[in-house]
Formats: sequence, C-alpha cells, structure tokens
Amino acid sequence: MSSSTSTDYEKYYVPEKSRLAICATIGLILSIYGAASIMNDMTFGDPSEPSSSWTIFLCGLFFFVATLFGWFRTTIRENIAGMNSAQLKKSYVLGMFWFIFSEVMFFFAFFGALFYVRNLVGPWLAGEGAGRMNFLLWEGFQYSWPMMETPQEAVGGAAAQPIANNGSFTSAETSMAFAEAHHWYAWLPMWNTIILLTSSVTCHIAHLGILDGNRKKFNIWLGLTVLLGIIFLCLQVAEYYEAYVHFGLTLNSGIYGSTFFMLTGFHGFHVLMGMTMLLIQWLRSVKGGHFTADDHFGFEASSWYWHFVDVVWVFLFLFIYIL
Repeated sequence: MSSSTSTDYEKYYVPEKSRLAICATIGLILSIYGAASIMNDMTFGDPSEPSSSWTIFLCGLFFFVATLFGWFRTTIRENIAGMNSAQLKKSYVLGMFWFIFSEVMFFFAFFGALFYVRNLVGPWLAGEGAGRMNFLLWEGFQYSWPMMETPQEAVGGAAAQPIANNGSFTSAETSMAFAEAHHWYAWLPMWNTIILLTSSVTCHIAHLGILDGNRKKFNIWLGLTVLLGIIFLCLQVAEYYEAYVHFGLTLNSGIYGSTFFMLTGFHGFHVLMGMTMLLIQWLRSVKGGHFTADDHFGFEASSWYWHFVDVVWVFLFLFIYIL
C-alpha cells in the first residue's frame, strides 16, 4: 500500500498592501456625515446661517467615487492579466454576497422602523393600549396612516405642545398613496414599478446573451437596462417635485414625510449606484471588448445588485404606496 501527495497547488495572487480600503472608508464616512447634516439642516437649520453640509457631502462623495474608480481599475487590470485564480474569483463571489446581505440588513432596519411607527407607536400615541398616556403629550390625537395630521398639529402647534418640542411640523396636504392619486395613469410610482421590473427582465436577457457568447445581444439589452434605470431616476425626481411643490410633503411633514423620503430616497441612491455599475459594464463591453461566456463576473455581480434593488422596490411599492 502506497500513498502519494501532490505538490501542485493553484497559485493565489495576493495584492500588495494598499491604502484604498482606508480611503474608501474616509470618503464614505464624510459622505454619510454630510448627507445627515443636510437632512438636519432641512428640518431644523436656519436658512440665514451658512452651512458646510453640502461641501462635506460632495467632497466625501467625490473622494469615495475616485477611490472606487482606482480600486476597480486595478482589479480589472489584474483579471485581464490573468492574475485571478479560481479561488480568488470565489472570494469575489463571497464578497459580493456579503455586500448585498449588508444592504438587505440596511433596508431591513428602515422597514422595521416603518413597521414600528405604523403598528405600534402611532396607535399608542392615539391612546390605544392599557396605559392610555396620550393625554400627557398630544391629547385628542387620532391616528391613521398615512398621517395627514401630526400629533403636534392636533394640540394646536409647537407652542401648545407641553414637552418634547423639537421643532415645528406641518403635515402634507395629500399623501403619495394610490388611494389619493388623481388619475391612475398619471400615478408615477406605478410607472416606476413597471419600468424597474422591466429593467430586471432586460438585464436577465443581457445575461443570457453573454452566456451564449452573443456580444451584440448583450450590449443591446444591457444598454436598454441602463436607459430604463435613468428613466426611473428621472421619474423619481418628478415625483419628489410633485410631493414638495404640489402636495406639501417634506421632511418636516412628521413621521410620514420622514419615512417616505428616507426609504424612497435611499432606494433611489441605490438605483443610481446599480445603474452606474451596469453602465460601466456596458462601456467595458462596447469600448474594451471585455467579458466572455466564462469570464464576466463584473457584469454578473452588477446584475445581482440590480435584481436586489428591484426586489426592494417591490416591497417599497407595497408598504409605502399601496398598503
């Protein structure tokens, strides 16, 4: 009986030490801090006082995007040079999996906040439950969702609010729900839903094209996916304009305005990210001839992210606009 061991191992490319991860973290922290400061200024800030919120946000975002650009360019060059082994490619798959999982948890927190407000806090403030303590804060407040009257307005405004006075809030005239849409064919969330779900189909067709080695089919359907993503973002801008100008729905519209803009706003930002990722893959294919049937992880990872964004929108559409 004899035994033999193999000395042949797959080479695993280990990149040199880099500051890219630290730079990306700094850019992301600055962007988040700036965005939070902007929303805080919109709610509690004094328009007459200068603010550096937009400067911090834009500088942080530029620094973050520039870092990612350099990082991904290096990664693409390494892959084209044949440095990426099968084991390293599995690491990329796991990395994208955990990134999408972190995004799932991110939106889960916001959906959890929406559930907490709609099903627990709102009824408690209206006097439901054994304690019936609403007379201490907002006596006479009647809860319904969407909240067209804030608890503060129910007691006569900020001056009449006994405690917890964190600013003045004014409810919107009309919610964005389907029940209050003037005409179904002019209801923008419905068209955005159709567009985003269609883009998920076109993205899948593009994937089938590259798997078949049909670059022309891949480029056409991927380009159409990017175009649909741009149309979605344009319609969301139009929806925000309608909400602000015509319906009076702002971040100062109480918890309904806050949850609406936080959920749809962050989702819109993720659509922008996903569309940009797909646009880069399209440019790589059209200009550089990248991707083959066996090597197209850049597009594949971007398509996973795009499908994830589509699924999140379905839940947003149901819980923000329908239910």
